[in-house]
Amino acid sequence: MTALKPRVMITGAASGIGFGIAEFFAQQGYPILLTDLNEIALNDAVILLKSQGFDIEGHLLNVADADSVEAIRQYQSRKPIGILINNAGMQFVSKLEDFPAEKWQQLIDVMLVGPAMLSRALLPSMRAQGYGRIINIGSIHSLVASPYKSAYVSAKHGLLGFSKTLALETCDTDITVNTICPAYVKTPLVEKQISDQAKNHGISEADVINNIMLKPMPKKAFIGLDEIANTAMFLSSTLAKNITGQAIAIDGGWTSST
Repeated sequence: MTALKPRVMITGAASGIGFGIAEFFAQQGYPILLTDLNEIALNDAVILLKSQGFDIEGHLLNVADADSVEAIRQYQSRKPIGILINNAGMQFVSKLEDFPAEKWQQLIDVMLVGPAMLSRALLPSMRAQGYGRIINIGSIHSLVASPYKSAYVSAKHGLLGFSKTLALETCDTDITVNTICPAYVKTPLVEKQISDQAKNHGISEADVINNIMLKPMPKKAFIGLDEIANTAMFLSSTLAKNITGQAIAIDGGWTSST
């Protein structure tokens, strides 16, 4: 049964949203290629999922490095990838005049250039298979902005433009390209943002959660990993074959109130 399902590649899959998606797809019988820059965390994630009997492989990947992306292209020539989930991300919180230029560029490379180059590498194989799903993990910040996050917001906004363009370029076959845009999810990346924003705003971490993160969300709740994983699963299905170039907001009503 597993062999009949397309192989799923997930970037930034050793923890947080990426690992949550990987675990959910594995539970449904999909073969999974976990990729991450953190070798120790990646190995731990592979061991954990393999111990549960899932079809899992791990591959060290720097999405911002051309040679690393080329290695993935070589891999998929042996084991075709049908579903690419571009999840790798990072954050840096600072007002622009204090924002290190090299850090600004790094965020763009990881969250915009990386997804584009990985998609470029895997598209020929997807076309040959006659099936492909590219699911970009964007953010509420693909749709709105917040202070002190200029690089992150720029990368996530750019990801939407990239997704729409690639969706148009792939309409001649059963390939779709969509972006999931969740509001805050309680992951290690967000936990670090809480402390960083507390420092930048000069307020407590509790005030960051209540008055910055959850305040714009009418439902006043963090987004669950299961919500994102289930949305990705639906977008991968044949039922979603005509959903492409879309931004799927999971935001507790945030964008409805703007």
